[in-house]
Amino acid sequence: MDRKEHLGCLKVVGIILITMVVTVLATLWLAKAYIFPSEFKPVALTATEEKQLSAKLNQLDRISGVEVSRKIDVSGKASETDGEKAGKPDAKTPLKYSETDAERKISFTQRELNAMIAKNTDLAKKLSIDLSEDLVSARLLVPVDPDFPVLGGKTIRVHVGLALAYEKNKPVVVLKGVKLMGVPIPNAWLGGIKNIDLVDEFGADKGFWKAFSEGIESIKVEKGRLNIQFKK
Repeated sequence: MDRKEHLGCLKVVGIILITMVVTVLATLWLAKAYIFPSEFKPVALTATEEKQLSAKLNQLDRISGVEVSRKIDVSGKASETDGEKAGKPDAKTPLKYSETDAERKISFTQRELNAMIAKNTDLAKKLSIDLSEDLVSARLLVPVDPDFPVLGGKTIRVHVGLALAYEKNKPVVVLKGVKLMGVPIPNAWLGGIKNIDLVDEFGADKGFWKAFSEGIESIKVEKGRLNIQFKK
């Protein structure tokens, strides 16, 4: 075997070894990312962010005519509000219903939404929300039933995209798609509702979508923020 043939063989062996290493690393990465995904890190608000969120939750309750009595501190525990300490009426105290001067606009940041999710012990490390222009994206870790073939007992990663906007005097809600372990689910498997305005499709009949549509004055998703205005 001459020198050129020898070098050619070494090159082929080298390519095969590199391909094997890359394949193994890619397989390990896919297994880590989609078959054995790490739990999401819950969002912990700063003291200032926590006060702002408590004020917004109070605002939501005032829209319904009820004043909240507790807030969430940075440690995740419920604590007395300033109103309670001052002896003001809380949710347990009889209170005359009123909508006078009620603010019907509410805005939540992405961090605030994820912090509220973190308070749910079942979803704290399994659900993460992302807000971008006219789009709400959610990542969810779903445990698979142990009796399920192949993936039984594993935790898989689900990624959902939902377009939210307000057009022609009504909210627009469109399912952009669902990914399972990084693979888009076919529209047929989703019941044919992908890229369809769910309010247009189901809002004519009595039920959730009709009630939702009739209660929203405007809705806007921006990068890192969700803005909603309710109707009277």
